[in-house]
Amino acid sequence: MKKYFIFLFLVGVMFSTPLSAQNRGFGMGLMLGEPTGLSAKAWTSPINAVDFGLGVGLGGDRIKYKGIYDNGSRVHFHMDYLWHSFRAIGSTGRVPLYYGIGARFNSGGGYESSLGIRGVIGFEWFPDNTSLDIFFEAVPVFQVTPLTGLGMDAAVGIRYFFE
Repeated sequence: MKKYFIFLFLVGVMFSTPLSAQNRGFGMGLMLGEPTGLSAKAWTSPINAVDFGLGVGLGGDRIKYKGIYDNGSRVHFHMDYLWHSFRAIGSTGRVPLYYGIGARFNSGGGYESSLGIRGVIGFEWFPDNTSLDIFFEAVPVFQVTPLTGLGMDAAVGIRYFFE
């Protein structure tokens, strides 16, 4: 019962003010996919932002993995620098295409700690009269350590922006 109360309270807070999601400020929320966890975004200009993700990877990318993969979850952290194009997708709403570059760190699940370079591409939707953004991204990853290889991250998520 307590979980439902907290959920309803958070939804009420998100929709109680007539703010609109802006390409400024700081937002935090959840993402589902590879990885699943927390997502945060900080705008640095009207078209640039830095995003962060902290979560668990459930599937494992198994990039040239040698050893026993224990099929367990792994800790995932990433940070990306993004550029946004508000005119790339023809829409009456605010739906920018974004792209960028970043890095990720994975540990656990039978892996040694691994570092990778991320090439991010995705799109966001800023619903009218809310402080939310909803996003989808596909992220090719070039793993650098402990072995080199290509992998893929992808997530869908929602963030609430604080004024």
